[in-house]
Amino acid sequence: MLELGKVQELKVVKKVDFGVYLAQQEKDQEKVLLPAKQVPQGTEIGDRIEVFLYKDSKDRLISTTAKPKLTLGSVAVLSVAQTGKFGAFLNWGLEKDLFLPFKEQTRKVKEGESFPVALYVDKSGRLCGTMKIYHYLRTDSPYQKDDKVSGYLYEISRQFGAFVAVDNQYSALIPPREMYGALQVGERIEARVTRVLEDGKLDLSLREKAYVQMQSDAQKVMDIIDSFDGVLPFTDKASPEVIRRETQMSKNEFKRAVGNLLKAGKIEITESAIRRL
Repeated sequence: MLELGKVQELKVVKKVDFGVYLAQQEKDQEKVLLPAKQVPQGTEIGDRIEVFLYKDSKDRLISTTAKPKLTLGSVAVLSVAQTGKFGAFLNWGLEKDLFLPFKEQTRKVKEGESFPVALYVDKSGRLCGTMKIYHYLRTDSPYQKDDKVSGYLYEISRQFGAFVAVDNQYSALIPPREMYGALQVGERIEARVTRVLEDGKLDLSLREKAYVQMQSDAQKVMDIIDSFDGVLPFTDKASPEVIRRETQMSKNEFKRAVGNLLKAGKIEITESAIRRL
């Protein structure tokens, strides 16, 4: 059976001026063309060739010896070649760019951007890309608690958090309580595994363990105080919303950092401000 979107090893069953026809077996009725410019030199009937099956600009099934960056069921990071009226077109290593419909975008994309994409067959039998890759990611990662990982953010939800494709293949999530800074879909992040769930998915944090992070946070608070000319116009008694907006920290993290600086004699706290000493 000829499988659209997959790499297959097929047999040369017929030679014509414009290429060769391939099939699983010599007597099969189902055949696919490999254009002449793709046919390896010296190819004869009976030879087997590894090809990828897709559809050309006229929606005809065709094969190529070129290796696409993405195959059916897998995930890969692709870049936007151009945008159009109905979606975007992605560079995936073949002559015909991969179509990314608007409905399969988790945000509006721009030319030159890169992000993780999965490949699927649409209702018309054409190969298309999707940024909605949750169900294409694996849950058998080798990572354990406190391991460092990297991956791409592919979707952000206020309710659930930021979804990450670790190593472009494993399913992970940054819960809302661990989301810091202006995270964006398509952004590559470094994170720490905080938990491996029973189903194999990973929970991540952008921050180090508390005792390590406290030193980094203390320096960050000092830098923020300096940006306010040495006097921060609020204290650790400010609302969590103000603290997160100004420092990208939770109130508890901010309080720990301020306590560390106070103990080190680097700051003083007044009723309404924190002052550098």
